[in-house]
Amino acid sequence: MNDRPHVAVVGGGLAGLAAALDCADAGARVTLMERRQRLGGLTWSFEHHGLHVDNGQHVFLRCCREYLSFLERIGARRDVTLQERLDIPVLAPGTRGSPPTIGRLRRSGLPAPLQLAGSLLRYPHLPLARRLQLGRGLTALRRLSLDDPTLDDVTFGDWLRQHGQSEAAVATVWDLITVPTLNLPAAEASLALAAMVFKIGLLEDATAADIGWSRVPLGSLHGERASVALAQAGVAVRLGARVQSVRPDPIGGISIDGAHADAAIVALPHDEAARVLPPGAVAHQSRLAELGDSSIVDVHLFYDRPVTTWPLMAAVHSPIQWVFDRTESSGLTTGQYLAVSISASDDLFAERPGELTRRIGAALGRLLPSTHEARIVDSLVTKERRATFRAAPGTASLRPVAQTSVPCLTVAGAWTDTGWPATMEGAVRSGQAAASAALGALQRIPVTKEVA
Repeated sequence: MNDRPHVAVVGGGLAGLAAALDCADAGARVTLMERRQRLGGLTWSFEHHGLHVDNGQHVFLRCCREYLSFLERIGARRDVTLQERLDIPVLAPGTRGSPPTIGRLRRSGLPAPLQLAGSLLRYPHLPLARRLQLGRGLTALRRLSLDDPTLDDVTFGDWLRQHGQSEAAVATVWDLITVPTLNLPAAEASLALAAMVFKIGLLEDATAADIGWSRVPLGSLHGERASVALAQAGVAVRLGARVQSVRPDPIGGISIDGAHADAAIVALPHDEAARVLPPGAVAHQSRLAELGDSSIVDVHLFYDRPVTTWPLMAAVHSPIQWVFDRTESSGLTTGQYLAVSISASDDLFAERPGELTRRIGAALGRLLPSTHEARIVDSLVTKERRATFRAAPGTASLRPVAQTSVPCLTVAGAWTDTGWPATMEGAVRSGQAAASAALGALQRIPVTKEVA
């Protein structure tokens, strides 16, 4: 007989990986099922002309403590870089042939929320009077309570206007942070999630917003490292396993396409979870489609020579949002590979890759004059139509907690009620919450004995 409870995890993204490892570490027998032939979910890599290319650019902040712990658990902490201090070059294209304007968002050694005061006062992309008004918005944000449910009733953009923030301030400061973290501009994003980002990231801990990124392909960082960690923990991994149905088992526990488990964790995107789960398992299950989705487009440009020394940069007054140097992680030995990440990019999906590449390449040329002497030797475009749920007002009420109405059945995913937006940190936290709830339920319900 086998007295260890058997937990089935459906989905091999970050949420499922974190849940599987937590359950295995607690002594459960774990089976992880993933429909793809790889692990890592939306953080993955592929080969392009002998180079390793990520499907999208994923960064984290120093405040993403659970994600950093997850990296430690899978032996990948050494594969990421974390800034000693937040430092973001912010460029705007010049006008009438003038060179680009370069600003910096760089934190000082002052405590929060004063760590960015100096760089904001010197910020060249906003008139001085508008810069001074930023303090009013930041002070008002700091006073908000994240427990206030009414914050999810309005957009961040409406709230900013009510607190004296100009359109120029929104475009050059507020959206510089809102768009990549929420995958929506302030005009469309929920105040609740925006307030969480700014309070946790900037207003409570001076070091929280220091940026980190992977030095290796994301497929290696998450998928390959996690595969080794799962094997060492004794987790059985089944790739190419598309689960159709998760239901209560008449004999107790959970039935996954007819196979028995004592507990199950469904770590799928919200639309897939709604299809797989038993009816009514989570609150508002029939309305989960209303969470919607928001897309991200990446334009990958390979130059015949180095064109910048910055590992990352941001842009304003430009179709470009963020640029990352992925030369080292791709394995490129000559020239430079820059990945341009464009969040909230639903309007770009109809644009042909060739035209998009030409437009973004020209825009990058207006930010980095050094590209004028360089030649783009290769390029490609990657698109994630359903990169995140849509962080609009009304989101909070649709995001379920980990525990479902079915004993020993829990849900995970960055779309669940983590308090965080759809980030890698949110995904890991959701997996941890789902594992904790499943393990807690197993302690209250006798485990079905199976022949070993």
